[in-house]
Amino acid sequence: MSKNGATIAVMLAVLMVQIDITVANVSLPHIMGSLGTTVDKIPWILTSYSMAEAIFIPITSFWVARFGERKVMLVAIIGFTIASMLCGTAQTLAELVIYRIFQGMFGASMLPLAQSTIAQLYPAGQRGRGMAIFSIGILLGPIFGPIIGGIITDNINWRWIFYINLPVGLISIYLIYKHIHLNNRSKSKFDWWLVSYMAIFISSLQFILDRGNEKDWLDSRLIQILLAFTIIGGIMWIYRSLKTKGSIAPLWVLKDRNLLASSIIGGLISMCTSGLGVQLSILLEEVLNYPVLDTGLLMTPRGLVSAFVLVLVIKFNPQFDPRLKILFGLLCLGLGNYLMTKYSLNIDTFWIVFPGMIQGLGLGLAFSTLSVVAYLTLPTQHSIAGASIYNLFRILGSASGISIVTTLQYRDSQQQWHGLTEGFSPYNPDLQKWLQLNDLSITDPESILRYENMIYEQSQIVVFTHMYQWIGMSVIFLIPLLLLIKVKK
Repeated sequence: MSKNGATIAVMLAVLMVQIDITVANVSLPHIMGSLGTTVDKIPWILTSYSMAEAIFIPITSFWVARFGERKVMLVAIIGFTIASMLCGTAQTLAELVIYRIFQGMFGASMLPLAQSTIAQLYPAGQRGRGMAIFSIGILLGPIFGPIIGGIITDNINWRWIFYINLPVGLISIYLIYKHIHLNNRSKSKFDWWLVSYMAIFISSLQFILDRGNEKDWLDSRLIQILLAFTIIGGIMWIYRSLKTKGSIAPLWVLKDRNLLASSIIGGLISMCTSGLGVQLSILLEEVLNYPVLDTGLLMTPRGLVSAFVLVLVIKFNPQFDPRLKILFGLLCLGLGNYLMTKYSLNIDTFWIVFPGMIQGLGLGLAFSTLSVVAYLTLPTQHSIAGASIYNLFRILGSASGISIVTTLQYRDSQQQWHGLTEGFSPYNPDLQKWLQLNDLSITDPESILRYENMIYEQSQIVVFTHMYQWIGMSVIFLIPLLLLIKVKK
């Protein structure tokens, strides 16, 4: 088996799957008009994919134990490619959501399979280089997704964001068939009870996070019921996994201290950075009025710097305490968010790009190192199980981060709006000065409209700086968790 050929094969597959996570983001308005659906239903195109991926990632180790890496990888890419083509043919929202679920089901296996394959291809001394290569696909996919989606949607049609996967999928299938020959099969039984508990936990939790704010959280009987399902499903999932120690959703591998620490830290970093990405795109498009494609281009340097850092790790593979590399990465993420708390309506392009580049440096160091630490003390035969749990934490962190930050943004936006509108009074000297400078009167309808627009922009910029402050503090609070990591002497 060619190491370079196998690496290219799995990385091409990972990039295709990762790009599809965000490629539809910028195309949602076009899809909404084409399929005749409404704003409150269109997000299911994104959440259906994430939910399916989160449920099926932990089952990867069972499929591998039953059929071997090579067969599972081929089926995953073939199924993902076919599902992508079906997404392009969808005529209704229901069809598209169903096809996206199939995309998530097949694509879910690729992440842990690729990570475990890299871990097995590279010897212990070169594993840092291998995991850095893997991290390139993980980080660059979601960054380039909106750019690719914007270019294709603006110049061709939204359906081609899915059709484009056909040639990429065919090339990936050929490379995997030629270069991947891993076949670590073993006896394994399908535990329907465990899968049911896991599905109940993940689907209920995701629904609560996505719709909780709309349903008034615990004031809603539906949310109360789903919260009970989440707690019971989670407890039973943990109990069943520890009792059976099977290959499906193997939470028992978290007994390995480094895997546990890496999964928690990686999941929490994903929670913070995913929320950051969504907030930044909204700020650029809705408040600062950047076009969709320009927004994607302004967010690209973060991914490029991450890739550059990973290339340096591949080339030089610095051999020093991994905790120090993760610490430096977290500090860079915190510094980037701190600079973003200084944003205003007059911010120029440099101060949009520069903090993102600092964050890209931190992401590259943190994720590439965590991917190595996760396997430091994990037995090789448990690499698939460890990879599935590690990636499950990352995906759940990403999905929950978007929901949590969106909820906080919505609530803070209402507070800031009401606070600033209190100043609209004829007795406010600042308002009178503003009216005089713009040659307006307080009874003029145009003055009310312009004042509302100004208040909206000011309240939103305050809200976004609050979110960046919250995200930055959350990243810094992860530093004590580095003490959980055990480094080999």
